Amino acid sequence: MTTTGPVVCFGELLLRLTAPAGSMLLQDSYVNAHFAGAEANVAIALARLGHPARHVTRLPANPLGDAAIQHLRRYGVDTTGCRFADGRLGLYFLTPGASLRAAHIVYDRAGSAFAGIDADSFSWPPLLAGASRLHLSGITAALGAGPAAAASAAVAAARNAGIPVAFDGNYRASLWTGREHLAPALLRPLAAAADILFGDARDIALLLETAVADHDRAVAAAFAAFPNLAVVAGTRRTVLGSDRHRLSARLDSRAGHAETAAVEFPVVERIGGGDAFAAGVLHALAERPADLAHAAETGLALSILKHGLSGDASLTTAAELAAFRRGDRDVRR
Repeated sequence: MTTTGPVVCFGELLLRLTAPAGSMLLQDSYVNAHFAGAEANVAIALARLGHPARHVTRLPANPLGDAAIQHLRRYGVDTTGCRFADGRLGLYFLTPGASLRAAHIVYDRAGSAFAGIDADSFSWPPLLAGASRLHLSGITAALGAGPAAAASAAVAAARNAGIPVAFDGNYRASLWTGREHLAPALLRPLAAAADILFGDARDIALLLETAVADHDRAVAAAFAAFPNLAVVAGTRRTVLGSDRHRLSARLDSRAGHAETAAVEFPVVERIGGGDAFAAGVLHALAERPADLAHAAETGLALSILKHGLSGDASLTTAAELAAFRRGDRDVRR
């Protein structure tokens, strides 16, 4: 469970404001605050599992930015890649689901310190020095031309340095409003640079601008379109209610695939489950690079554990993950 160098995660760090359980947003006189962000979630999860992880972002030069840095450091994430600038901290507002009512997210990220970045905002060679991997997602490209250019610069620098790239499609329709037609062209080069792609048939159909919905055909098309791609990893979810889901995981390589059984479990919070899955897969592949079954089971286990925790990030340690996989469910005293 050691890596040769830090996994470098690149993306926006946000403040999440959440309505109390069972309430609509602003129905009550208070909200719960958590720091959030897909890529930061992966960095925190990996650090908790014992891997060196570095987060690269830009934050406002004010107390909120300072608190965001402390949030990362609290969980062992290297913050030497974090920069400060004028602007604001991006926000998102969450109304949790309840009973059969779905959760709802409202983003407020325009004009944030991170949204103002461009291709020259970061000097990538020193940030990537000694890194074992770069991890990023399609969310950054959705935030505007500048962040999309910054994502491309990060990927180009990683490829030039021979550093493998993991890319999570993470398509968020509301972030692409008015720019939907640009998404395939902006996201496709990021996916093409990756050796690991987190996504499903819908993500692949978007990247390739096809109507392929069948998983096997979509994965075959992805491998044909992206010669660098070695693994496609994703989950399949059935929502039985806001507090009960069924989830399975599958990893595909060019040589075959591994798929878990579906597991039904109660849900405390769904947000961040996909990021925990990605971290679990990266963790497992660092342990056993060719063992797809191990990676699928580990990613699924970490995601399930995250569903039992409030907040955005998985805080599960390697020992806790191992205990869960052994079937330990009783109180540990």
